[in-house]
Amino acid sequence: MLTLPPFEYHAPTSVEEAVALLGAHPGAKLIAGGTDILPNMKHRLLSPAHLVGLKAVRGLSDMKEEDGCLRLGAMLTIAELAKSPRVRTLFPSLSRAAEQIAGPQLREMGTLGGNLCLDTRCIYFNQTHFWRKALGFCLKKDGTVCHVVKGGTRCVAAASNDTAPVLMTLGATVRLAGPAGGRELPIGELYVADGVANTVLRPDELVVELRLPVPEGRVLAGFQKLRVRASIDFPLLSVALAAKVEADGRVDWLRLAVTALGARPHSLGGLERFAGRRLDEPLIAELGRLAQKQCHPLGNIDVEPQWRRQMLPVLVRRALAEALTVPA
Repeated sequence: MLTLPPFEYHAPTSVEEAVALLGAHPGAKLIAGGTDILPNMKHRLLSPAHLVGLKAVRGLSDMKEEDGCLRLGAMLTIAELAKSPRVRTLFPSLSRAAEQIAGPQLREMGTLGGNLCLDTRCIYFNQTHFWRKALGFCLKKDGTVCHVVKGGTRCVAAASNDTAPVLMTLGATVRLAGPAGGRELPIGELYVADGVANTVLRPDELVVELRLPVPEGRVLAGFQKLRVRASIDFPLLSVALAAKVEADGRVDWLRLAVTALGARPHSLGGLERFAGRRLDEPLIAELGRLAQKQCHPLGNIDVEPQWRRQMLPVLVRRALAEALTVPA
């Protein structure tokens, strides 16, 4: 049986108290639903001496609509996101992504903030200590080599958070709290290309809220996830797409984001070329080819990278087909 290493648990009741605890205990980790950090601790992938729990922190589980935005607290559970009629109506792709995360029991415990800050995963890292030691460890922990990219100097463990690419396509911003107060940034700027620590969060900061602008006009949005099993599994590839379409059927703007390729979710560039065009078969085919050109899966997941790359245009087409079936 896997056991937890020893640690001291702290239960703050305010954001300010949580921030103070993180500052007072260097190396402390946050725990929200615990669905990611506790298994990792049991496998000795990390062994913090202090855990700062967020369950009792006031206001972090709120959902409210004001100032043209839907505000989602970081401690909202994945199940609440999936089931919320308001989220399903305004942001169906976010609801769709949430209902495909893990299994029902884990969705009841896992949180939005936890999913955004989910630790990166790699076939060479998410193993037992004995297995990793036999291989000589890796850049992400205890070692000096990357087994995915030979000679690589930066960890390329895969971002596996399904909500992140959806929120990127929906123009979300994330609000952080720290000792100097709060700061807000576009969700895409939360991530960096480093699998060891792939967010810009400082050791004494935490995610407190997501803000999603309520769509104006006809905005289509879809989400598709590739995985070995249709439940439980982390993504082999996730694709999120959103497009604002005018009354005459022409595209105003188009966004597409992908996760599970490398250490951070990837937002496709060059999509301005589709503005003013009709959302038809030639556009969809071109968008799929562009996704293949810009996205290069690595061998950080236990499936063939080339197969994942070939699936990109398939998932793009499916995401768009799904978006078109949702009433705008």
